[in-house]
Amino acid sequence: MHFTCASYNIHRCFGRDGKHDQERIRRVIRELNADIIALQEVDLLYDAPNLLDYLCDKSEWKAIAGVTLMSDTGYYGNAMLTKFPIISTDRIDLSISKHEPRGAIHTTLECYGNKIQFTATHLGLWPNERRIQVLRLLDLLQSEVEKNPPPVSILIGDINEWFLWGRPLRWLHNHFKQSPRVATFPSCWPILSLDRIWVEPRQKLVSVKSWKSKLSHIASDHLPLIASIDI
Repeated sequence: MHFTCASYNIHRCFGRDGKHDQERIRRVIRELNADIIALQEVDLLYDAPNLLDYLCDKSEWKAIAGVTLMSDTGYYGNAMLTKFPIISTDRIDLSISKHEPRGAIHTTLECYGNKIQFTATHLGLWPNERRIQVLRLLDLLQSEVEKNPPPVSILIGDINEWFLWGRPLRWLHNHFKQSPRVATFPSCWPILSLDRIWVEPRQKLVSVKSWKSKLSHIASDHLPLIASIDI
């Protein structure tokens, strides 16, 4: 039995044409039809309808917000959409002083009678940030394994790591084993693998691919990344 999960940096719903269009993002997400979706760069504005409610309207998805930044106009950060029942949710602060606040949504879900651990994140732009943030995430995941190892653990999101030889990627590969590298950025001509999906045990990861459609090439500056997982 398989399920699908996806990661999508929606770029505050601004497309490559500079237009702010929530409907385009919703249509891309509907194209994916994934069971779990990690979203990055999510704007929840005070003077507009709630974006997560809009994305989930007339669907099976339930939304979890992972706010990292508050301003006069609204909330900003990560989010997660899931069709599976939510057992528990923790919001992990990965912020580094003097840099944009960052975080992760760390959840346990019930998937066809099994518990799965799903961690969605968006890491910083600077190498030193990412090193600290990856070590924090790995400490968290390792402590979960030592206490009560889940049948499947997934780390997903915009890792912002373009150095293939960098320490953050090496550490993540050491923990999860090597995962396919798929180019998702920029969406018009993808050359960088900023968006990633790792699965433990590694053999549970069936496939990983970018989602290429006429709409996904323009709706955001990232293409969605989608994986099939064996449960």
